[in-house]
Amino acid sequence: MTGEFEFQFPWVLALLGLLPVYALLRGMVGKLSALTFSSADIARAAGAQARSAAGRFLFFLRLLVVALGIIALAGPRLADYHVETETPGIDIMLVLDLSWSMMAIDMGKPVEKLTRFAAASGVLKDFVAKRQNDRIGLVAFSGVPYLASPLTLNHAWLDENISRLHIGIINELGTAIGDAVIVAAKRLKAVPNSKSRIMILLTDGDNNMGKIDPLPAAQLAAALGVKIYTIGIGIEAPCNLPAFEPATGTLKLDANGNIIPTLLLQPANYSVLGKMSELSGGHFFRATNARELQNIYNQIDRLEKSEVKLRRFATYAPLFYWPLLAALGLLAVELILANTRFRRVP
Repeated sequence: MTGEFEFQFPWVLALLGLLPVYALLRGMVGKLSALTFSSADIARAAGAQARSAAGRFLFFLRLLVVALGIIALAGPRLADYHVETETPGIDIMLVLDLSWSMMAIDMGKPVEKLTRFAAASGVLKDFVAKRQNDRIGLVAFSGVPYLASPLTLNHAWLDENISRLHIGIINELGTAIGDAVIVAAKRLKAVPNSKSRIMILLTDGDNNMGKIDPLPAAQLAAALGVKIYTIGIGIEAPCNLPAFEPATGTLKLDANGNIIPTLLLQPANYSVLGKMSELSGGHFFRATNARELQNIYNQIDRLEKSEVKLRRFATYAPLFYWPLLAALGLLAVELILANTRFRRVP
């Protein structure tokens, strides 16, 4: 049996302080024996022994019985305390661009060879790890959107799904921002009793595919109660798309370990992302390197905090019967001794 030992009525223990006072006021304990002796000296000695052997011992037993009774009345028990977290969590859909331009190496120093996708996936994992009480899902898109993970509290499983993604895993090329927003908004709306619904869209390009344009998609999301945070990633200058293997998402390097440049990418027009966030009550951010991207997700984490309530309760195992049984046992011993070995003769 485990738990914290405590008394249900600790104030009752104050009665224990009256016992030594009672013992002092009672004075000499025990009654003198009433036998006739031929010598007064013999009677005096016999009486003292009777008082010492019987009176004091039996009186001590009686005090101990009363003390144990008081302890039993105080309600000794073992308390096993529990704490439960009551968290009305936030539902979050991460919307991640997997178009080929996300392989551009412009998020760190040239020697780091840090692609936009590598920086984004690393920051996403860190963001998910911080939101333990929130349901988080993931939509990955290129020319078409795909649900990579439904809303879940199993963040370890979500982390594994993020690790499985790579540029080239979606065969359809292009950037379908509007369609991806619609898929994520519908998933958020499908969850009942949600305290708050937010979407975090990260892209490095303009919408050039899909059936729905980004602004009507943002209006529909806002009508469903979804707030959109938009993040435009990439430097504001032309850069080359490096050669890579679409089947694995790994860079192709030359014999000297250098990247092999291919297409020249132009910076995207992110004004649409700003309008999308404005329509839904969110915010628009720009990230031109990995540090800025990390700071953006940290800022969103601070803006969208879940309120955590702790409920403390306890289960009790009563122990009053132990001192009560001990008191009854000692009382029985006292009565037996008082009527046998220490019996008073009138």
